[in-house]
Order: sequence, then C-alpha cells, then structure tokens
Amino acid sequence: MDQAEAVEKIVTALKKKAKSKSKFYFNDLAKILGEKPRPAKKFINQMVTDEILEYWSSGSTSMYGLKGAGKQAHGEGEEEE
Repeated sequence: MDQAEAVEKIVTALKKKAKSKSKFYFNDLAKILGEKPRPAKKFINQMVTDEILEYWSSGSTSMYGLKGAGKQAHGEGEEEE
C-alpha cells in the first residue's frame, strides 16, 4: 500500500462515519487500513503532516479526525473567564 491509497481509504471511511462521530482512535484508523500499528503510524503521521487529518488530545485520550470536521477546542467549553 502506498500513501495515496492509505489517504483514499481513511478519508472515504471517515466521511461515511462523519454523521455519527468526528474523532477516531489510532486503532480504528489502523483497522481501516488493514495494517499493523507500526506501518499504519507512518501513513497516519504523514496525513497529519499533510493536514488531511488532525491530531486531538484531551490529555488522557489521543484521537484523530479529518481536518476541520467536528468540534474545535474553542467550542468545547474551554472559554476564558
């Protein structure tokens, strides 16, 4: 599998699931690719670098989502007082 094929698989799968959720665990993405964690990580990290996916962390949980999809940090209750 090359990077272009990995991008197509992930983007297609995440767009199909976009109505129900916008953030996905690393293992969900690896399963979509049908790869073991190490090769999947290379594809996923490149997609973050290329700004196709965005990395999101709550401090205890790390997730990935399509760039610009779902709630953003300013809309998740992190308001300044």
